[in-house]
Amino acid sequence: MHSTPTGHATALLIRRGRLLEYATLGWNVVGVGILAVLAVTASSVALVGFGLDSLIEIGASTVLLWELSGTGDARQRRALRLIGIAFIALAVYLALQSTVALLSNHHASPSIAGIVWTGVTAAVMFALAIGKARTGRALGNPVLVTEGRVTFIDGLLAVAVLGGLALDLFLGWWWADPLAGYVIVYYAAREASHIFRS
Repeated sequence: MHSTPTGHATALLIRRGRLLEYATLGWNVVGVGILAVLAVTASSVALVGFGLDSLIEIGASTVLLWELSGTGDARQRRALRLIGIAFIALAVYLALQSTVALLSNHHASPSIAGIVWTGVTAAVMFALAIGKARTGRALGNPVLVTEGRVTFIDGLLAVAVLGGLALDLFLGWWWADPLAGYVIVYYAAREASHIFRS
């Protein structure tokens, strides 16, 4: 049976939730800059998409920090809707970009740096996602739990992008890069659907 945390325990959990969000925010702010350089250098649809996903993660972290500063169902619903809208925008944009890349036979030039960054990012995102899920469940906060799923998806997407970059670099499978973009489209659309159904 799930027990409601005491006032002191709740304050500690909220503090932990904020620290997890600040860590996510900091990593993604740095990541957006790094991914922008890598995406332009490599001309990679997958890296562009992952950079945009990092921007959404920045937005989601900002929304959650705002939500944790107050209470109420209306605030939680508004926060969830904002995250859902961002996912829809990402899915539409990347679906178009990946389709154009495939139809135009676009060849990216992936680098070892892109592979290393996405690999490290995957590990960091999975660790943060676990912390958010546990903290959100302990608080009974659906926004933190949902944002934890966003972070987990960020980790999955990093793995997908890593796979696309590696296949392109080592096997010359140029189409793996835009296909990795479609993986991001799928997860973004699924998460948006889950948010709005809830």
